[in-house]
Order: sequence, then structure tokens, then C-alpha cells
Amino acid sequence: MGTERMARLFALLLLAAWCLSQVGVMCGAGSVRVAGSLTLGGLFPVHARGAAGRACGALKKEQGVHRLEAMLYALDRINADPELLPGVRLGARLLDTCSRDTYALEQALGFVQALIRGRGDGDEASVSCPGGVPPLRAAPPESVVAVVGASASSVSIMVANVLRLFAIPQISYASTAPELSDSTRYNFFSRVVPPDSYQAQAMVDIVRTLGWNYVSTLASEGNYGESGVEAFVQISREAGGVCIAQSIKIPREPKPGEFHKVIRRLMETPSARGIVIFANEDDIRRVLEATHQANLTGHFLWVGSDSWGSKISPILSLEEVAVGAITILPKRASINGFDQYFTTRSLENNRRNIWFAEFWEENFNCKLTGSGSQSDDSTRKCTGEERIGQDSTYEQEGKVQFVIDAVYAIAHALHSMHRALCPGHTGLCSAMEPTDGHTLLQYIRAVRFNGSAGTPVMFNENGDAPGRYDIFQYQETNGSASSGGYQAVGQWAEALRLDMEALQWSGDSHEVPPSQCSLPCGPGERKKMVKGVPCCWHCEACDGYRFQVDEFECDACPEHMRPTLNHTGCRPTPVVRLTWSSPWAALPLLMAVLGIMATITVVATFMHHNDTPIVRASGRELSYVLLTGIFLIYAITFLMVAEPSAAVCAARRLFLGLGTTLSYSALLTKTNRIYRIFEQGKCSVTPPPFISPTSQLVITFGLTSLQVVGVIVWLGAQLPHSVIDYEEQRTVDPEQARGVLKCDMSDLSLIGCLGYSLLLMVTCTVYAIKARGVPETFNEAKPIGFTMYTTCIIWLAFIPIFFGTAQSAEKIYIQTTTLTVSLSLSASVSLGMLYMPKTYVILFHPERNVQKRKRSLKTTSTMAPPPKSQNLEDPK
Repeated sequence: MGTERMARLFALLLLAAWCLSQVGVMCGAGSVRVAGSLTLGGLFPVHARGAAGRACGALKKEQGVHRLEAMLYALDRINADPELLPGVRLGARLLDTCSRDTYALEQALGFVQALIRGRGDGDEASVSCPGGVPPLRAAPPESVVAVVGASASSVSIMVANVLRLFAIPQISYASTAPELSDSTRYNFFSRVVPPDSYQAQAMVDIVRTLGWNYVSTLASEGNYGESGVEAFVQISREAGGVCIAQSIKIPREPKPGEFHKVIRRLMETPSARGIVIFANEDDIRRVLEATHQANLTGHFLWVGSDSWGSKISPILSLEEVAVGAITILPKRASINGFDQYFTTRSLENNRRNIWFAEFWEENFNCKLTGSGSQSDDSTRKCTGEERIGQDSTYEQEGKVQFVIDAVYAIAHALHSMHRALCPGHTGLCSAMEPTDGHTLLQYIRAVRFNGSAGTPVMFNENGDAPGRYDIFQYQETNGSASSGGYQAVGQWAEALRLDMEALQWSGDSHEVPPSQCSLPCGPGERKKMVKGVPCCWHCEACDGYRFQVDEFECDACPEHMRPTLNHTGCRPTPVVRLTWSSPWAALPLLMAVLGIMATITVVATFMHHNDTPIVRASGRELSYVLLTGIFLIYAITFLMVAEPSAAVCAARRLFLGLGTTLSYSALLTKTNRIYRIFEQGKCSVTPPPFISPTSQLVITFGLTSLQVVGVIVWLGAQLPHSVIDYEEQRTVDPEQARGVLKCDMSDLSLIGCLGYSLLLMVTCTVYAIKARGVPETFNEAKPIGFTMYTTCIIWLAFIPIFFGTAQSAEKIYIQTTTLTVSLSLSASVSLGMLYMPKTYVILFHPERNVQKRKRSLKTTSTMAPPPKSQNLEDPK
């Protein structure tokens, strides 16, 4: 209460100083007065804000005169209604705010003047006005019980701060600033229009429905513009999905070039085409003019507040710039009774409106005789017979309905108060003289009636009216903007209903233009947000094996899967293996089949001619072991092509190295036996040990057993199974990726399986080199040597080919083919060099397959003939 008392004291001092300066006289000011037992105040922007130090500017026909006349019309109807305030006549004192808050405050101080001094004239002898203008004697101050107005929020706020100190209720017909909903600061303020917090919510809903997420805001300096934008920004932040690119404030007194600067700032973020504008009518027009001059017609997409509404004046001659503008206006209706009233006003029957003559000149573009207004000689003289709506255009101003509702709200409150305080009285009683503002405020907040448009009029605890809006869009007609008009496209009453099909944009397009910082990312792309700007992002492709989890994240597909074509999900990776019908298997299988057939032919020939000299000289037992190994080498090709399974993988481990081990063990035993016999024969006639067939078999199987034991240990330590290797063919292009079905054998384990065989092969080669000096007539040392040399070349070529293709996408095919072909070639070399010549002799030259004594009678100094007991042929 201390703060309120200080404020009241300050206001009293201010009023005292003002009253002393006025002394009942007003310099060039005027007001519309209507006599009555209860007086209502009225504040209207009859004139625009003045320039160059002048308080008032040009006349505002619609916003000023229409609204002022609406209050006079409402008073006439109320006073003529015998059911409403019977015996009580409502009077009025209506003032011009000149669209300026400071000037309006000076005018509104007259409403509280009667509360400070008594009625009567003051001393005007000491009063003088600037420029020698004679002072106008002011009428005695009336006691104003309530005030209708003001229009602009900044004016209402300024006036409300004074009226609340003197408990004078105030109802605005156009002020929508959210700040005025603060009942702790503006407890005597009410309004019949919804606050901008509702309007801002409706505008946020419009922006989101249009799919815009990046917009700029424009606000006129002052409570209306700044509070509206602040509410829009706050609601959009809470709702999410809408970002503010630029938030620009238009100064109260804009400097030359200010609006061009505004347009340049808006173009700093050209993708933010949507412009949410909370500005007064003058600023809206100047923004549109600057847009046109900047040659940016059609670029900006305007979303205008109720100050734009469905007015023609802000866009007159700028229709092309305004095409597509979506505007909002509190739900209203045209009042037919007011149209009839206003169109019948004339200079004769409307003398109570001191500004009506000025309106007449402005409306009919004429000059009244003796009006004192300046005009050129071409301006015609007014006849006074002109008629509104016939000799001039006329359209009811949008806030007329709310002015009427505001006056009726006060009248209904006074009526309820009169019935409660003056029961049975006609006219005022002592309980209402003077009228208590606190009591009247309670009755105002409790009113509920159908307004002039048939919609309910009521107030909440903050004095706000419910939010109901009509949504308009300025559209072209037949491709012409100048002949276009505002079309209703939706409504808002706690929720938005927008007819998207009714929207029409520049060029008769029905597709909503974008106002987005970043375009939506395509399928398989994630949003990489720009720091600090939640509505801006870069689209980053979910490349490689990544897929789009959501709009912000990519993740790698599981190992066994690859992304879909558009990278929005994962799908199983196809599994491949070397099949029987594969071209890669054709050559290995052909070689294996031919090799097996040749091996069987040799074995059958040898078995059929088992006791012939050639077979016996070959070492029958080791030959059969060697041919068995060759057969196994050919047979492993079928295991390598077969579909991997536990049994197939076990067989691969066992037989992959067994055939080569058996073959090279037999060859090593042979070359070792030949080498030892001839080395021993150089220095002794005693035969070397372990050269009998049985010993040779034991040595061969002993060497082979090492391979078998190793494989058995391996099988026991790690059970064989098939696996699908998704890494082997995980190509850069996921579309080429394949899972490879194979046995659980790595490249190294596969070489390890053959490693022992290669060791035997190298050892055998060494012995073949050592035995190269054996006479050609003795056994098969040289064929074995050629066999081993060729085999070494084959395996030396195999190793780089096998490991060089480890990173190839065709690895499974190349490596398997290389391995099987190398095995078949090595087996074919052994078979071809060691047994094909013998088989040829046996089958086609049987006359040479007879036993001959080949004891050489000659001795040489380099080698003695072997003793009889060292005959290389098998015993009979």
C-alpha cells in the first residue's frame, strides 16, 4: 500500500500543477460532450501522430471517426432503451489521443480533474497560449464513472496507470498487449478484445500449420508491438519447432531510411521468408513500401496481427506486395444498425461531433466555407448535401463492434449496480452519487450478455475477453492484385481451423511457399544441427553401412545386415558360397574328375600287372600309397566345393593335408632310399638299413601319422563347424556386400594344414637334388626330381595368388579355385611324370615289360655297381 499511496501522491501533485496551469481553459484542444446523469469517458485516435513537433497529424477516418461515432451510437441506443438503466441518462466526454501516449495522458487527466477540485470556473486571466491563439474556455469537469478506450496498447497502459489510482474502471475496445492482463498492475483495466497472448498463440499455430519453422518478427516500438512479439517468441519457444531468425523493432520516431534498413536486415536471413508483424497501421504501410522499393515483391510472406486485420489503408496501392498476407482479426460482425446510423449523419444532424466537419472534408475531398483548412484552388466546395456511402466509399471499421460492446458492458454493469444499490428507484440514488469505482469494477467483471454481433461478452478474472479470431488472406482476383481482397480462410478459438485449400499465394499457386532455415532431409539423411539455431541443420547422408535411426542419428547395421537402398533400415545380407554350378568351380571339378579317372586307370593297370617287372621296379607298396595320396588330392576338390557343414568341415581338415602328406611322404621315402643306397654303395658293400618294402611303408605311414595326429588334436580342441563370414565380402558399396558361408578355417590355418606337406615336399626336393647323379638305368630318381621341381614352382605361384586376393570381393572363389587347381596340378605332375610313362609301356608296349639282367660288367671310377643284395627291384 505504501507504493500505491506514493503513486497517488505523485499523481495528485501532477494534477494539481496541471490544473493550476489550465484554470479551466484548454489551448486549442476539444472534446465531444454528451450530457447525462452519469458520464463515460472515451479515448479515440481521431488523428494520427503529428510530425515535426506537432501533437496531432492527419485525420483517421475509420479508426478515429468511425469508432467515436460507434460510442455515440451506442449511447443513443442505451438512452433510448427503457429496460436498460431506466431513469438514468448516460453522458460522455470523448477525447482525441492523436495516436500518441503522452498526448493521450494529458487529455485523460481531465477525467480525474473533477475528483480534485469542485465544479466552477477558474481564473483564466493569466492563461496564454503559444502563438497568440486565444484560449478556449473549458467546460466544468464532470465526474467520469468509467472510460471506454483507448485504442493503442501503449496509450491504454499510460492512461490505466492514472485511472487505477482514482478507481476509475476502463474498458478498451482495441488494446491487446499481454502486459495489460497483469491484474496486479492494471486491476481496473478490462477489454472486450482478446489479449495478444491468444493472438500470438493463433499466429504460432498458423506458422506451424503452414510448415514454417524459420520466421522473423517485426514490432512497432511500444507495448502493443513489443509485447505481441514477446508473446509470440515465448509461445513458439515453448511449443517448439519455430525459430526466430530476426527480431526487429521499428522505432517510435523512425528516421529517414529506417524502413529500408529494416528490409536489409530481413534479407540477412533470406530463407526466413515468413514475417510475423505486430505493428501499427502506419508502420505496416511503410514496411510494404520499402519492400516494393527494394524490388522484393513476392519474397516475404506476411503474417499480420489484428492491427493489420482486413484493412485496406495499409496496403492501398501496395496490393502486389501484400498478396498472400495472412492476417488475424478478433471475431467480429458488421453492425447493420451502425451502418444505417452513420450513413445518415450529416453536417446538420451531427453537430455534437466537433471533428465531423473535418471528416466531411476528408471524406468527400471538398472544402467547407470558412473552415480555415488550407487547400488549393482546385478543391471543390462542400455543398453539405453529400451523402456517406453514396458520394463516397464506405466500409464499417473493424473495431466498431467492440466499441459498442464496451459501452454496453459498462451500461449493463451500471444497470446491475443500480438494481442492487437503488432498488425501486427511478434515476440515481445517493448510493450511486458518487459512483464507487471498486463496486462498479466488480459488476463489470460479472457481466455476461450477447453483444452487438450476437456473441457473448464476458471477462475473466484479469479482465480479458475470450479469444476468438477470424483468419484472412489477401488474394488476387483474376490474376490482379489491385482488384483482390481479403478472404476468410479460417478461425481460431482455442484451436486453429485453417482451410489449406482456400489459401492462395502469388501467381494463383496453392502450394505453400517455404520459410525454412533448412529444407527437410531426404530418406537416409540425418539432421546435423547448427549450434545455437535449433531450426537450422545440415543434411548428412547415412553412407556406407549406416542407416537412419531417426531424424538426428545414423547407426551401423548389424554385422549380418546391410542398409536398404535408401538407408532407412537394414536388411539381411545375402549369403553366397562356391556352388557346383559356379563358373569358378568348373575348372577345378573338371581337373579333379579327369585326375581321378587317370588315377583309377593307373591303379587298375598296376594291379592287373602287379607282378610285371615295371610294376615291381616301381616299388609296388609305395606306388599304391602314392597313388592313394594322389587320389585323395583330387578328391579334396569335391569337399572344397561342397556346401560347408560340420561333417564337410571336419573332412576338409582331415583330407586337405592327408593326400599331399601321403604323397610326399611316399616320394620322400623313395628318394631317401635311393640316395642312401647309392651313398652307401660308394664306401661299403653293406646295404643301408630300412630299405625293405615293409620298412618303407612303416616310414611312410610314420611320417603321415604326424599329420593325422595333428588334425585329430585340432578337431578335439576346436570342433569343426560352418560359419557365415560377413567381413570377407564387406565391400565399400553395401549393395555388393555378401556373407560367405564357409568352414571355420582361416587362411593361416588352411596354410598350416598344408604346411607339413610343404615341408615334406621341400625335403623331398632336397633329396631329389642330391640323387640327381644316380644313373638313368636305376629306378626313378630323375622323374621324382623333375616332379618335385615342378611341384615347387606350382606352390610358389600359389602362395602370392592366394594371399594377394585376400582383400578381393571374389576372394572365396579365387582362393578356393587357386587352391584346388594347385592341388590338382601337383597331383597331375606326380601322376604324369611318375606313372603315365609306365602305364603307357605296360599297355602299349608289353614287349618291353620283361625282366632283363642289367648288370654292367664295366665299372667306373665314380660309382661302383651295387652289390647283388642291393638290387633296387622288388624281390620276387
